[in-house]
Amino acid sequence: MTKLQVKAFVFQLLCFAVLFILSRILFEKYLNLTGFWVPITAFVVSTILAPKFQAVKTNDGEKLFMKWIFIKGVKEIK
Repeated sequence: MTKLQVKAFVFQLLCFAVLFILSRILFEKYLNLTGFWVPITAFVVSTILAPKFQAVKTNDGEKLFMKWIFIKGVKEIK
């Protein structure tokens, strides 16, 4: 794995983890879910809402791109 691929993986993991923890806490507190439904629902919501990062080799070298449901199109990170 290249340096940017590792960076993309870490960014994606951190974004997912933050969204998962926040959604799990909110779902436990405000929704009437019990048992394993809380983490499953938090997982699905976090998977959908988390931005996707990808390292791509281009003519100018390797670049990091992000796609998110709240941003139109693909954004170049670096």
